Amino acid sequence: MSAAGKGPEDVTVVHLMRHGEVHNPDGVLYGRRAGYHLSELGREMAERVAESLAGRDITYVVASPLERAQETAAPIAKSHGLELATDGRLIEAANVFEGKTFGVGDGALRKPGNWKHLTNPFQPSWGEPYVEQVVRMMGALDAAKDAARGHEAVLVSHQLPIWIVRSFVEKRRLWHDPRRRQCTLASLTSFTYKGDKIVSVGYSEPAIDLVPVHLRAGAKPVKGKAKAFGA
Repeated sequence: MSAAGKGPEDVTVVHLMRHGEVHNPDGVLYGRRAGYHLSELGREMAERVAESLAGRDITYVVASPLERAQETAAPIAKSHGLELATDGRLIEAANVFEGKTFGVGDGALRKPGNWKHLTNPFQPSWGEPYVEQVVRMMGALDAAKDAARGHEAVLVSHQLPIWIVRSFVEKRRLWHDPRRRQCTLASLTSFTYKGDKIVSVGYSEPAIDLVPVHLRAGAKPVKGKAKAFGA
């Protein structure tokens, strides 16, 4: 091991956590908008995950600057006696449909004014390019790996960036069907590093019993219940 404490066999685990349920009675695609906080159920999810991680060797906790991520991360940081850090690279992906409802049956995709944003699903044309999400999320992962080297870190972010960086690491295409993302509310996507190399990716759902059925990965959309993909 070098004088800096960095050895090629150091094992570090970086958990990317999706925030808990948000209070969003109007079913708005809130994206990067401020003012969207966890619901009471979302706070319960955050506490449940904090309990599940209480015995882990976590030395670094960091979150997206958005309120829902900060509120999700707070119980984890508190339970380990850590100061909560903020990393802007963990923020939600930008989306031109922010502030609009995008639920099943609301006709959003039939409105001519929206068509210009739907020309290229591979980039995608309606929001932040997938490649840009990979770059910033990998940067956040690597920074956390260095901060917690030889231990574990928890990063609280948002569904789409988490799924995109996981897809990149697992060498899958970045464009996808949002309904098939394996990234349920309050879930953990865990990257294990040996030295500076990711050697495995795991997934767990410590609060799955608290997640409404229609919001779970792979659930069929329900009319009148906007799923707010990418939140």
